[in-house]
Amino acid sequence: MEFLHNAYLHIVLSSIAVYLFIILAIRLFGKKELSQLSVFDLVFILLISNAVQNAMVLGNETLFGGLAAALSLFVLNYILKKLQLKFPKFGKFVQGDAVMLVYHGKIIPSHLRMAGISEDEVMQAIREHGVASISEVDLAVIEVDGNISVLSNDFKKRSHRRRKAHKVLATQS
Repeated sequence: MEFLHNAYLHIVLSSIAVYLFIILAIRLFGKKELSQLSVFDLVFILLISNAVQNAMVLGNETLFGGLAAALSLFVLNYILKKLQLKFPKFGKFVQGDAVMLVYHGKIIPSHLRMAGISEDEVMQAIREHGVASISEVDLAVIEVDGNISVLSNDFKKRSHRRRKAHKVLATQS
């Protein structure tokens, strides 16, 4: 029973509780890929990490206290990644689903609201994929990692040509 009163065990358990809380909160309140963070998102993440630091280490500011908290976060993250791979439904629950944003050149406003992104962000992603107009987009999807994938008419034409060239090369072998 002495082990349960160990200060480092309390740090580990507190760190795990904070980690799970943050994962749940991010899942409930929306998520974005780190490269797509706005200034507000970045400040929010920095403040959250500062707010929960003391809850994780319980005032223990020693090197070992910090290492115990960090190690418990690494181990828990590893375990959750393995569970996500082994149990796809669990992964889907934690990460969510991809959401279609544009279909056949038309933005789907209800899906934008559901994904928590603006039309301007979709247009930026479309331009980053080298597509000039929304009407050229066959499909745009926000993936579970926050990236926006864009398939355009130009993409379809290029991929069709590549397949033909691949078939010609395969038949020459």
